[in-house]
Amino acid sequence: MHPDRRYRRGALLPTLGPGHCGVDEAGRGPLAGPVMAAAVCLREGQSVDWARDSKSVTVAQREVWAVQIRASFHHGVGMATVEEIDRLNILQATLLAMQRAVAALPEKPDEVWVDGLHAPLLDVPTRAVVQGDQRLPLIAAASILAKVTRDQYMIQLSQDYPEYGFEKHKGYGSALHLAALQRFGPCPFHRRSFAPVREALR
Repeated sequence: MHPDRRYRRGALLPTLGPGHCGVDEAGRGPLAGPVMAAAVCLREGQSVDWARDSKSVTVAQREVWAVQIRASFHHGVGMATVEEIDRLNILQATLLAMQRAVAALPEKPDEVWVDGLHAPLLDVPTRAVVQGDQRLPLIAAASILAKVTRDQYMIQLSQDYPEYGFEKHKGYGSALHLAALQRFGPCPFHRRSFAPVREALR
């Protein structure tokens, strides 16, 4: 992506409309589980002006909005596995998940807007926006869908590995999670390239 495709803090952003797609990820920081990305597209007559960054709203509100997004908007979800995170590094795995999310869309978008400094290589115009999930509702909608989808994945994973409490911390490095990691060691869904997991392996 050419540098002039990046929108930094304070840059004036356009109003997005039909054919535009917002992309964001969830799960870059956890010690366990995949990184998940979502893409949400606008069609004629649609708006997501109500959407807010997933980190700024309650769990209940995120879940309500995720249902609405899945029911009413063209969307796609992509995932990069723990093995891919360990092999590629978390940034490259995140970009891979974003590529997969866009590829999962039912229609090819005209333009893609991505949260952050980096954007995946796509065959459509792509722009990266620093703090995009706070500045563009369309990216915020993608952040909601990615977060809810990943949370649901981790809750389901907790049924197979109840000793780690994934349903509580979703794989992040909470005190509860770190204590379980020290007691039980890593499971197959822990990221071995992350320092606390490496230390637990020793």
